[in-house]
Amino acid sequence: MLPRNMVTDFKRLQQVLKNLLSNAFKFTSHGHVTFRIRRAIAGWSVDHQILSGVPSVIAFEVQDTGIGIPQEKQKIIFEAFQQAEAGTSRRYGGTGLGLAISRELAMLLGGEIRLNSVPGEGSTFTLYLPETYMGDAVGSLREDARSSPQTSSLVQQVLVQQAERFDDIPDDRDTLVPGEPTILIVEDDPHFARVLLGLAREKGFKGIVTAHGRLALSLARQYNPVAMTLDIFLPDMLGWTVLSHLKQDPETRHIPVQILTVEEERIHGLGHGAYAYILKPSTTQELGEAFDRLAAFTQPRRKRLLLVEDNEIERQSLSVLLGHDDVDIATAADGAQAWEALTTCPFDAVVLDLRLPDMSGFDILERIRQAPSLRDVPVIVFTGKELTGEEELRLRDLSQSIVLKGVQSPERLLDEATLFLHLLTAQLAPDKRAMLQRVRQSDDSLIAKKILVVDDDVRNIFALTSLLELHGMAVTSCETGREAIELVESDPDLDMVLMDIMMPEMDGYETIRSIRSNPAHRLLPILALTAKAMKGDRERCLQAGASDYIAKPVNTEELLALMRIWLFGKKKARI
Repeated sequence: MLPRNMVTDFKRLQQVLKNLLSNAFKFTSHGHVTFRIRRAIAGWSVDHQILSGVPSVIAFEVQDTGIGIPQEKQKIIFEAFQQAEAGTSRRYGGTGLGLAISRELAMLLGGEIRLNSVPGEGSTFTLYLPETYMGDAVGSLREDARSSPQTSSLVQQVLVQQAERFDDIPDDRDTLVPGEPTILIVEDDPHFARVLLGLAREKGFKGIVTAHGRLALSLARQYNPVAMTLDIFLPDMLGWTVLSHLKQDPETRHIPVQILTVEEERIHGLGHGAYAYILKPSTTQELGEAFDRLAAFTQPRRKRLLLVEDNEIERQSLSVLLGHDDVDIATAADGAQAWEALTTCPFDAVVLDLRLPDMSGFDILERIRQAPSLRDVPVIVFTGKELTGEEELRLRDLSQSIVLKGVQSPERLLDEATLFLHLLTAQLAPDKRAMLQRVRQSDDSLIAKKILVVDDDVRNIFALTSLLELHGMAVTSCETGREAIELVESDPDLDMVLMDIMMPEMDGYETIRSIRSNPAHRLLPILALTAKAMKGDRERCLQAGASDYIAKPVNTEELLALMRIWLFGKKKARI
């Protein structure tokens, strides 16, 4: 007999079930997919901390007759973008982020997902959840039910209710005293958020907690925290979007952001201005050490920048350009001097020319990335060397930023240096603030970028193409999802995709999921455009793998602002 008053978080349960069903349909070309809900008496991990103490457990079972998953793949299938098949002739692609997110959400709901699969016969994914989620909201819901017959009746009629409101985690926002060091904790897992809050207090900080990206942006402006911790998978937007907005806002870009996530994209995170990057699950000791580093970094102190340039005149001019009252600049004329400096004392950032008299800048970068104590030090490559495609790809794996010497390169270098040194824009000299304003408000991040516009209405394609070409972008277009997938696969030079959601046959959601199934495209910015500005659209777009979302009719300035955020610093800008 099924429950009449199961209490859990409806949105997260719905998301997990949609992910499991979508995955089943994707890998089942023949046969059927079956969905069952039943009471469970066995099947979950016996040592599961939450379920083992719950007397009543509900199983949501998704069974398919698809390709199945080999035993050796079953342990990794919940990792992002894993392939169920091998080889270049595979038909189905990968799992995308759906299963990785589903596993995390199941844990948030106090449950787990179990897999049973036989290659060639099919797979069964079973989500086990407690009938009553043991969270704070459960107690308040029961209290309301006892005090009100109407509420009690409502509880009996509703299958699922909101489980726990993350913003109800008691933090320190109501007891803050001006001047107290505060850390903003942006974390979707309430249990992990409490751990982080406790560590922050233990290290002498006050803590503010939220699970929502949009609230994080406003809280950062309101409370001006000395540091932040940021999860990537949030209920309303991806953490990458939060980081991009923070680093494009002059009032918040100086805040050091410690990323804590299950996704391994260290270079991507550090390259977009994150202070450090830690993978979950992390031990208490690792988290404590991370907070110690944040505490040390946020103490009033002078920042240290290493400038590696063999030309003495240029070295002096760059020292003047990057000079700041709170920054000490050390210089090196060759690779040997640079390595000696790096291994002698700590630096907050490095500006590196690739052309050095004794060794290549690539050699220095390799050494830096292989040294555990230096691997998170931001390196800005500032060079006049003409880079080959292979060299640029290599640099993207080794450095945070590439600035090619040219007409506006001083402005870009200053912008990158202030970003990675976490300097407050308001404290810069007036002439340098004006330089930064010019580069941030210009179209430099848009010029020469290649954009794919996907829309089944040629009028929309024409309007968007005209707008984007006016701002110096190269535009290619198509009218169906399948064409879009082929173009993305065949053109490695695409910088961004503008994806219409409402298309016949293959809609934008399915198209985005298919594009993301290839790990090579997981960082390609995809902006979803939809004429149906309905509640939940943003969540559906982000769940499918979109980088961000904008509603039609498109506001021109809003679209361009969003594109500047996602294209800023992407690839090399030949300026």
